[in-house]
Amino acid sequence: MSNPGQVLLIVIIFITGLCFGSFLNVIVYRLPRNLSIIRPPSRCPYCSRLLGLIELIPVLGYLSLRGRCRQCRALISPRYPLVEFCTGLLFVIVFISYAFTLEFFIYLTLLFLLFGIALIDLEHRIVPNSLVAAGLIAALIYYLPQAASYIFNLPQELVAQRPIFDAFAGLLLGGGIMLVIFLVSRGGMGAGDIKLMALIGFYVGLQGTAVVFFIGFLFGAITGIAFMLFGNLTRKDALPFAPFLSLATLIQVLYGQQIWNWYLNLLL
Repeated sequence: MSNPGQVLLIVIIFITGLCFGSFLNVIVYRLPRNLSIIRPPSRCPYCSRLLGLIELIPVLGYLSLRGRCRQCRALISPRYPLVEFCTGLLFVIVFISYAFTLEFFIYLTLLFLLFGIALIDLEHRIVPNSLVAAGLIAALIYYLPQAASYIFNLPQELVAQRPIFDAFAGLLLGGGIMLVIFLVSRGGMGAGDIKLMALIGFYVGLQGTAVVFFIGFLFGAITGIAFMLFGNLTRKDALPFAPFLSLATLIQVLYGQQIWNWYLNLLL
């Protein structure tokens, strides 16, 4: 990290993440409201004034306005710069873990989509089909070189490390277990979580799916118990589960193998 070139690269990746975070804000706001994520240009949700160039700069635009619309002075939610900053941080963390490999782009795609899905599920209690479909299509594209490598001699840099059979096994395991829970709980688990877990399984495989299940349900249980103790939740209330699965997937992407090895050592 002391290498100036490496530091500059980290800064560039962070700024790129900020820009993607700005676009993620658009997705999170518009998609659940059935609005186009392309048009019209960004504007103040209160007075409908089009945002200027400076105001569109991630994080700095918010700070320059001191959190208020330049025209109507309405308060702007701090969620916008926070999402931008966290997305930039996410880009850097995944890069430090995987460098510029194919896995960097694979996992960054998954985590970027999961961040948006988690935010939407928190606010609207839905898992958008369009984001799940986008994730599945992207995964298939990433795995195309691997399928082609059985016929053609391709550079290893273009071939995903995870076998495509393991990816499909993870999809079936993740979606299948969630489907069973959905049927047994009679709707206690949302149908959107079935699709979401199938998507996650496709990216992390069989072993990763097991780790995500364990961590996701652990976090969900701890949070649910804490909310019930403080009187914010009853046994009949349902928590949005996408944020727990998304956080568990981030941990799996960064530390999944270590967690799996630790678990195996407990059994031996």
